Amino acid sequence: MISIQSPPKLSLAEFLKLPETKPASEYIDGNIYQKPMPKGKHSAVQTFLAPAINQVAIPQRIARAFTELRCTFAGRSLVPDITVFSWQRIPLDANGEIENTFEINSDWTIEILSPFELTLF
Repeated sequence: MISIQSPPKLSLAEFLKLPETKPASEYIDGNIYQKPMPKGKHSAVQTFLAPAINQVAIPQRIARAFTELRCTFAGRSLVPDITVFSWQRIPLDANGEIENTFEINSDWTIEILSPFELTLF
């Protein structure tokens, strides 16, 4: 009888030390998943929706949309197509500028599903 062993799971800290992949990889429950490469229709929705949200939300200091921003929280590290953070929750550094690392969950997480992805559900 042949024993097949799965590769050892990485910790979240070990995952975060790995080089970024293109498309992005996500860490969920000890497993690494690489997102599918976005296609034209997906990209069109993403590049329209994020600026539309920001056009309304930023001037009023309500929120801000970010595209493909890594968010690491609750033992996972995700890279949604669009994340939206309410204005007061946007992480800032000591200079009052937006942090590079977001270690909190977003208020909205938007994943744009392509027709291929829809067949998976």
